[in-house]
Amino acid sequence: MTATNNSTVSRVGVVGCGLMGSGIAEVCARAGLDVLVGEVGPDAVAAGRARVTASLERGVRSGKLTEQDRDAAVARLRFTHDLGDFADRELVVEAVAERREVKTATFAALDKYLDSPDAIIATNTSSLPVIDLAVTTGRATHVVGMHFFNPVPVQRLVEVIPTQLSSAATVERASAFASDTLGKTVVRAPDRSGFVVNALLVPYLLSAIRMLESGVASAEDIDNGMVLGCAHPMGPLRLLDLIGLDTAQSVAESLYEEFKEPLYAAPPLLRRMVAAGTLGRKTGRGFYPYGT
Repeated sequence: MTATNNSTVSRVGVVGCGLMGSGIAEVCARAGLDVLVGEVGPDAVAAGRARVTASLERGVRSGKLTEQDRDAAVARLRFTHDLGDFADRELVVEAVAERREVKTATFAALDKYLDSPDAIIATNTSSLPVIDLAVTTGRATHVVGMHFFNPVPVQRLVEVIPTQLSSAATVERASAFASDTLGKTVVRAPDRSGFVVNALLVPYLLSAIRMLESGVASAEDIDNGMVLGCAHPMGPLRLLDLIGLDTAQSVAESLYEEFKEPLYAAPPLLRRMVAAGTLGRKTGRGFYPYGT
């Protein structure tokens, strides 16, 4: 049976359970869905499970979730390191590393294993052209971008990115899933590097790095200036630490590759910090130190 715009999604898959994938899995479980989460091996599965559980526990401590809500969400989550287990999924969100070769391999495998020809594969890529991933499958009409924002349980936006080949029904199903099922606000974005948000955000973040690198102002002054002077909830350098400097560099490189605009070029300081492994919160040190 061909999917219609009114088709609901109840069985969801999330491939990758890092910072973004764990958040996507959590919001899907909290929305009452049957959620299967895939990772590369037992250790990664254990780490992913712990990441989702810890986030749900924080929700309980903050009063945003009851213990019953937490337990119900946990009961809806299953984990695997075998993509063959995704055969019955109606929608799968790919949230693996922001590297083209990793994403294309994941898409090709999912296309092979998904039973239903109407199953949607969505990518959470921050910057890669969605069409490049879609054409690695035999179901390009059922591929879209669904770009969530970190932290996923808190941020209300999802960019839905159709390609030239995405069917109207697929785009409507993905949009309805994000808005009606997950309670997110949907922005339709073009399939161009950076989409809408990162095309505007990344030059701002890179400018903050250049300002620090050139000695114009300290990290604290840059961040305080934007928080207290422009009412931003977080300064650009703290935001970079939250995003992950390696991810920021990958997005910048993708934008620069497509547009060749100097404002998208990764500053030398960013490259040096990534090479040193000081990637922000996830490594305990970025523009600021973080407790382990």
